[in-house]
Amino acid sequence: MNFNAWFNQLQTRTAQNRGAGLLAFKELLARLNNPQNSYKIIHVAGTNGKGTVCMLLARALTCAGKKTGLFISPHLISPTERIQIDGLEIAPDDFKRAAEKVLLQEKEPLNFFEILTAAAFVYFAEKNAQYVVLETGLGGRKDPTNACMPVVSVITSVGLDHTHLLGDNLEKIAFEKAGIIKPGVPVLCGALSPDATRVVEQTAREKNAPLEFVDAENLPGNAQKQNIRLVCRSAKMLKISDEVINGALETANLPGRFEIFKCGSKTVILDGAHNPPAMENLLAFWKTTPFAQRRAAVLCAFMKDKDYVQMLHLLGTHFQTGIVTAVSSPRAARERQMFARLPAGWNFVPDVEIALAQAKQDADVVLCTGSFYLVGAVRKSLLKVA
Repeated sequence: MNFNAWFNQLQTRTAQNRGAGLLAFKELLARLNNPQNSYKIIHVAGTNGKGTVCMLLARALTCAGKKTGLFISPHLISPTERIQIDGLEIAPDDFKRAAEKVLLQEKEPLNFFEILTAAAFVYFAEKNAQYVVLETGLGGRKDPTNACMPVVSVITSVGLDHTHLLGDNLEKIAFEKAGIIKPGVPVLCGALSPDATRVVEQTAREKNAPLEFVDAENLPGNAQKQNIRLVCRSAKMLKISDEVINGALETANLPGRFEIFKCGSKTVILDGAHNPPAMENLLAFWKTTPFAQRRAAVLCAFMKDKDYVQMLHLLGTHFQTGIVTAVSSPRAARERQMFARLPAGWNFVPDVEIALAQAKQDADVVLCTGSFYLVGAVRKSLLKVA
């Protein structure tokens, strides 16, 4: 079985069971000799921005000469993107071997993300990583990544997403995110709503964890600036110099985060904004760029468990020309759900390649957004052409 087929089979575990749970997952790690205790961990949670913060902080640590692991999700093109050391993706054979080592110790049925998290812990220990930047999968409190004891915890943002799992208001969601706060471990936090702030402050007090809010002004379009401030402050706490931090930020590559591709006379921009708060931030930033003054179109796709109605509304206020497509995922929102929601003059084109080609015909600049699945599919297509 080739690697991609093996990985796809592994993904079916999420549909088959809800996972072992955090307590049983910790017991599994004990049977694996607690690999997560072999290195210093920076644990990052948040509704939006956590992937960006993780990638930039890992880059800063690598530039500082520290052997640094990075665990992120989802992947855009290859599953090996999820586990990296010093910017190099795990080899497929190493990925399979680490996962199989985990499965040999399985007692309670593990789900897909539990297996990936444990495999990453094992791999980083085997490779003698000094630091690991660890992105939560969902929420924080019950997430398998929460089996670690970090040296710094980071909460990037709290917004309404995954409400069917995390709660239907910001206070409940903040409670889940604040679950990564550990006794005595410093916490860095982006600007939050008053309700979310109260929850995080209370949790930090209960855990006697030093808490610092990095940016008190949560203005539209400033999300990326806040992410960078979180990275810089985290890096300073880890004794990384300003010179190294600045060099890391200047040389970092952030796939799918306002990533710009030149395609002849056309420009294609990829951004994985996949919920209303992220879309609001993206569009606020879009208005500050020169691209907003050019002949632009949006190509978007959504997951059916996201608030695509609100995202379509937001996009429709900024783009007269738009194409909605459907990615290859059982979670994808498709025509029968989308058609009645499309802004006036927009089209539904089910094939991503055809949709991209049509968008490039209709505009000089194409913004691809709404789902990391779409960003990954378009990115793969563009890299084949490049």
